[in-house]
Parts: sequence; C-alpha cells; structure tokens
Amino acid sequence: MELTRVLLDISGGVATVTLDRPEALNSFDTTMCEEIAGLWRSFRTNDEVRVVVLTGSGDRAFCAGIDRDQAQYAWDPLTYEDPGKLLGPKSQGLWKPVIAAVNGMACGGAFYFLGESDIIVAAGHATFFDPHVTYSMMAVYEPVLLLPRMPFGEVVRMALTGAHERVSAQRALEVGFVSEVLALDDLLPAAQLLAAAIASQPPTAVQTTLRVLWAARDLTPQQSIDLGNVFLQLGTTVQALEQGQEVFASGKRIEPKIR
Repeated sequence: MELTRVLLDISGGVATVTLDRPEALNSFDTTMCEEIAGLWRSFRTNDEVRVVVLTGSGDRAFCAGIDRDQAQYAWDPLTYEDPGKLLGPKSQGLWKPVIAAVNGMACGGAFYFLGESDIIVAAGHATFFDPHVTYSMMAVYEPVLLLPRMPFGEVVRMALTGAHERVSAQRALEVGFVSEVLALDDLLPAAQLLAAAIASQPPTAVQTTLRVLWAARDLTPQQSIDLGNVFLQLGTTVQALEQGQEVFASGKRIEPKIR
C-alpha cells in the first residue's frame, strides 16, 4: 500500500506510525482514514509487527481531528457513515498493543485514535480538548470513546466547554488518561522503548491478555473471568509453558524500570 498521509517504520517488532500532515496539524482526511484503516488491518497478520507506536509529525499537534475543509455537514442520519470509525485500531480488529505518543495538541477526532489506544504517553506541552459544541456540533462519538478511560465528570467538562478549556498533559496524567508525561525530545524514544519491552515478550500471551482486558470493560466481573478462562485455554500450550519455565529456571532476571 502506498502511503501519502502516514509514515511507517518497522523495526524490532515495533511499527512506528506517524500521522504526517503537519501543515494541517495532522488532521485526517479521507485518504488518511483509508491509509490508517489499511495499516491496522495489515498489522493483524504481519508477524513482524508485535506492538505499534502511533504519533504525529512535528511538535504542534498529534492530531487536530477531521480536516474541516473536507468535512461533510449534510447527511441522512439513517445511513451516515462516520469517517472516524476507520481510525481506531480495535474497530479494524487489531489486537496488538498500540502506544500513542501525543506530541502536541489532540482534539476532537484525535480521540478516535486515543480512545482505542492501549497506553498513552504525552509530551509536557500536549493538550486535549473537544471543540465540537463551540462550532454548533454535538459531541457524541469522541466523548463516548473516552468514558471508559476518564472520570465521567472530566469527560462531561471537556465535551461541554468546547474550545474554552484545554486539559494539560499533567491533568491528563492525574486522571489516568495518560500514563506518563515526558519532555518532547524523550517522548518517541520512551514510547519505542516501552513498545520494545512489550514486543520482546511472547506475542500470544500479550495479545490474549490485551483482548481479555478490553472485553472485560463491557462485562460483569464473573463474565470477565469466564471469558478469561476460555482465552486461557485457547492461548496456553504445553510448549509455551515449557518455554516460560525455561526462562524462569535460567535465573536471568530483567532489570525493571521504576516509574
């Protein structure tokens, strides 16, 4: 697939995907939506990719949402196809970990990406906001994606204040939306180092764990355990257990990062 709106680098089991429209604050148009959706689908069966790092070009914006010059504002509500639904990795059936490295402003449609990322790290100057209501548009899809990731009051406040407020990286860290705040120069290397650590582990164990955790968000505790038991049986083999025991018995231990 030829990429014109996105940069791709694959190394050491990590695919780094960079939204590459800095002149438009990395906003997405139809072409970017199609390229991103194609990448997510291709990663599903690409054994060279174990973990994905998603970021934006430049230092101003991770993604400013939809390109308003291409937005369509007249549609049949019964047949409307939301362009942003192509952007989320989970919506395209990708169950390999995605780490979002937010390198600047993230607003509106950026939450299609962030709502379906597994881990979010941010540069210290990054900000988050949803301007829909300011421009007479209802904020629906994006804040719904955020509800499982942020306290209800924080999502409501962001959705209703529109362009009047921006959530800082530090506040996003405090409410659990972001897991780490870094200097801009350290952001991508740190995200790639984290991705490499995850990619170094048995992929079946990683992907099965990820799938269960996402499913558990929408299930009761007992349903989650029952589903987990099913995935445990599907993902566990004698060979995998023997390999794990060999690693443990070797006496070699990983020096952990303390954060």
